[in-house]
Amino acid sequence: MPNKTNDADVAFIKALAELLHENDLTELQVKREYGENDALNVRVSRRTEIVTHVAAPAAPAPGPAHSGYAPAPAPTADAGSVEDPASHPGAVTSPMVGTVYMQAEPGAPSFVSVGDKVAEGDTLLIVEAMKTMNHIPAPRGGTVKRILVEDGAAVEYGAPLMIIE
Repeated sequence: MPNKTNDADVAFIKALAELLHENDLTELQVKREYGENDALNVRVSRRTEIVTHVAAPAAPAPGPAHSGYAPAPAPTADAGSVEDPASHPGAVTSPMVGTVYMQAEPGAPSFVSVGDKVAEGDTLLIVEAMKTMNHIPAPRGGTVKRILVEDGAAVEYGAPLMIIE
């Protein structure tokens, strides 16, 4: 005789997988508590590849106008292979899936720009997730070397946001 809880759990997991696919999500995690020592903890994810486009820096605009976003520098000939920003020791990665905002509100100055010195705990940017603005703090002090995301861009969990050295 089939176990009804097991059949219901399998149906639940299949429904989660369908939600993942239909809503173009990369990961879902759910914990169901049935009783004191009876729970189901499910994480459904699909593999995605993060593609980082490297663009040559544009000529700086005259005047003090600055968007706070600086494109990643073009790779040099002696680089040998393309460096994965996520594996850089100074990489700051996204702790969640959401939308990046480089400033507190439209028209306000960016939290940080390339070349800025930051202290541990300083706000680098905001990731909005489910209508909640999450300030992303600097995990360590240093200088912002590269900003790898644009204002308003969608980011995945673990995606590199910037490099601090």
